[in-house]
Amino acid sequence: MAAETNKQSMYEGSEVQSFQFYLQHSGEHAAVLRFFREYLPGEFKRIAADKSNLAVLGVGSGGGELDVQMLSLLQSVCPTLPISADVVEGSTELVANFKALVAKTDNLEKIPFTWHVMLSEDYKKQVKDVKKYDFIHMIQMIYYVDNLTETIKFYRSCLNKNGRLMIIVEKAGDGWDLLWRTFSKQLCNESNITYRSSGDVLASVKTLGLQYEEHSIPNTFDITECFDPNSETGQRLLRFMTATEDFSRSFTPQIRADMLKFLRSKCSAEKEGKVYFNSCLSCISVHA
Repeated sequence: MAAETNKQSMYEGSEVQSFQFYLQHSGEHAAVLRFFREYLPGEFKRIAADKSNLAVLGVGSGGGELDVQMLSLLQSVCPTLPISADVVEGSTELVANFKALVAKTDNLEKIPFTWHVMLSEDYKKQVKDVKKYDFIHMIQMIYYVDNLTETIKFYRSCLNKNGRLMIIVEKAGDGWDLLWRTFSKQLCNESNITYRSSGDVLASVKTLGLQYEEHSIPNTFDITECFDPNSETGQRLLRFMTATEDFSRSFTPQIRADMLKFLRSKCSAEKEGKVYFNSCLSCISVHA
């Protein structure tokens, strides 16, 4: 998964629809939620020890589907502690979706939200008196920052004692990483697109000398229809996976054939006539 590195969020209008279509077919959020239920209760108990309140920051939170689940889980783990939530998100459309989701989610009316409708880069520059947080999460958003190491350094500096910065990103060496690094010339040059995986995050974390833990989030999804040029579902998935307007027109016939062959042979596994894309994620938890 990648993103344009200019100052505009890619998730407005048709891009929101493309992203939501991908989520419906990939099972990515379901995989992340399974991980949350296993991993976060223990983390939240440790973070909350000796605290009188808890402050959470979501950076690049999109439509808030994962945020509301995390906040509800935090409430269940720490029912007596007041919780506040700040959100940094550059897409006005997704912020509106997030607010609507909050309004219909039980118990979240108890949490005061502060909305920063801007990109992470602008938040770093514009917010002078930066609030301290106990838990900061950056899920599938590191493609949108100019300087990864400086971004991690900044948000880690915003942590309270015993806090955690949780970064979730595509896992190095898995399907997304193999596809985008192998075809970087075709996928990254025309639209000023960058690609990053957990390997890049770990390199930055190690450069900064920070303590961290890494956890794998397994996931696969069916891309069989991507190999049928007449399948609308397949073409829409390929549009998102290659960050192009139209996969069938964006590359030469040879490049398209090479990508499809690579997707099938190197990025996926076949089972019972279906092709399943390896889309594992990595959770990197940086200590305060």
